[in-house]
Amino acid sequence: MLRALAADRARVADLEAQIVDLERSLAALVLEKTIAQERLNAYTYPVLTLPDEIISEIFIHFLPLYPACPPITGLLSPTLLTHICRKWRTIARTTPALWRAISLSSDGIPFQNPAYISDILSRSGCLPLSIELHYHYSEDEDSESKVLQAAFLHCKRWECVELCSMGFDLPIIERDLPLLRHISLDFDDEVYQIPDIIIHDAPLLRKVVLGAVNFSKLVLPWEQLTSLTMNQLDADAWIPILRQTSNLVHCKLSVDDTGFDNDNPPPDVILPCLQSLTCDIICPSNAGYDNFLNTIIVPALRSLKIAGNFLQPNPIGSLASFITKSGCNLEELTITGQISVPASSYRKAFPSIGKVSLDGEADEDGAAVEGDSHSQVHSS
Repeated sequence: MLRALAADRARVADLEAQIVDLERSLAALVLEKTIAQERLNAYTYPVLTLPDEIISEIFIHFLPLYPACPPITGLLSPTLLTHICRKWRTIARTTPALWRAISLSSDGIPFQNPAYISDILSRSGCLPLSIELHYHYSEDEDSESKVLQAAFLHCKRWECVELCSMGFDLPIIERDLPLLRHISLDFDDEVYQIPDIIIHDAPLLRKVVLGAVNFSKLVLPWEQLTSLTMNQLDADAWIPILRQTSNLVHCKLSVDDTGFDNDNPPPDVILPCLQSLTCDIICPSNAGYDNFLNTIIVPALRSLKIAGNFLQPNPIGSLASFITKSGCNLEELTITGQISVPASSYRKAFPSIGKVSLDGEADEDGAAVEGDSHSQVHSS
């Protein structure tokens, strides 16, 4: 019994000695940890030393070049920059240029929160705005209406606007838009009532893109436009519009096949400043459209891109008649769609045209020169 007690006393003394040694080692480790942590705490990451102005500039370059509109949420949105840290969230929210371009769509969750949309638009301060408003069918029309109202509260700052409605009855749009430079409109006018769109005061407006719109309800300062794109229209629509656009420099027309009476073409339209013209046909038929082309007189035209149907049944003759009537000096010619005449024929007939491009499918008459019809030819 005495031997066991003596052994325990010796073991306790040995354990106490080991504990002291371990406590000394632990204290050394704690001290080393404290010193290392102090070094870490004293270090500032270089990016966090940048001035707020530099960080703002980096954020701006993260987004697509204005006026392109990033999504309101997601990986490519300015909202993502508010999720990194508290400092960067503050910088992002107080950088107006991050919020001057915005894409709103009824497909997105933020569309259901008009207050959030209003807050986003307010962050842009006094900067001009680029806005995409895309409306599709939704059961929550009340939220859609409130989002639209939030966007219209800032209409005095609209610079570039794309408005598309496929299932939502918009209210009458009658506004003065002093900063507006570019507007794009496209509506489903076969199903839903199209609003009156009346813009009298838009002194900076130069570019307009029109899809399915009701031209009888559309009032724009046509005479000041320099670029006009009109899609899905017939002759009854484009003739009255073009007669008012005497300052056009660039024009793109996509014409409905059923809307033009080739036997009774409308009176001539003179566009004295037009330099580039693109003409396409929706659902083309085998009918000729040469009189359509001869309706337009463009003495300053330099570039023509046209569907081959407009030149049928005599492509070389129709093009020669158009050039002669307009008195223009074409520098570039592109024929699209079905090709019936090879590029070499155009080059021989029009040696003054520096660049001839045929981009389409050769028909049976042109099958023998199919390789040539897909080539790009430069006259010497």
